[in-house]
Amino acid sequence: MSDSDSSFSNYGIYTIEDNTEFSLPNVIIKIEKIGDHVFSYIRKDVEDNIVKKIIPVSSSKLTIELSPVRPLNYPARRTSYMYLDFETPIFLSEGSAASVFVRCPIEIGIFLIHDGHKDSLDWVDCEPLNSRFCLYGTPESGTLCKYAPSEIVESYDDSIPFTNGVLKIDIKNDLDKGLTVSKIVFPITDNSVYYKNSKAIFDSLKAVLKKKLTLEILDVTSQSIETDWTKSPTYERVESIKRVDLSVE
Repeated sequence: MSDSDSSFSNYGIYTIEDNTEFSLPNVIIKIEKIGDHVFSYIRKDVEDNIVKKIIPVSSSKLTIELSPVRPLNYPARRTSYMYLDFETPIFLSEGSAASVFVRCPIEIGIFLIHDGHKDSLDWVDCEPLNSRFCLYGTPESGTLCKYAPSEIVESYDDSIPFTNGVLKIDIKNDLDKGLTVSKIVFPITDNSVYYKNSKAIFDSLKAVLKKKLTLEILDVTSQSIETDWTKSPTYERVESIKRVDLSVE
């Protein structure tokens, strides 16, 4: 962690007995005890937007979890799909395969822990100006996606604290010619998020260039990873979503 990141709060579970402040990029969260079984929650960002909540509890303590979540809530929940636009496209010759690590945006969830449950209390986006939507496909039948430019990096260690996690993609070309992959579209609700200190990683993707009828497509599926990092709770509601075949250009 760099010196500029060291002043921020790590992910994890916190038990609060009195007053506590959490510092994140562009966001301050204050939790104060205002009664024997009551706490106040105040979130303020750099534009002076304020969220206030009162939290009654059954004990004299408040337990919360601060963790990275999938980037689907800001500015509003509109889709379950992520569109990663690679800043450096990947070329695969016929019959070849490769594994790459790419950056994928995150948001941060705040969860109230009680009686063995983790309830969604709040969430924040530390880079809201970079949160955008795009349409993949035609205006009539396209799929709305959360959009982000994505860098290819060396390993899971290259996540950017509080703004980006790292996603591994195993790509295989089953076509009889070489092709360039410049983007990937996938339902990110199939990918869990994991954290350690201030960094985040995702479940991986398997992507195969193949023929479907007369079309050349990139078939994408999620794969669970084995890790000793802590799995984040789920913030957004899970919905049944359609499958999107990514055409090859």
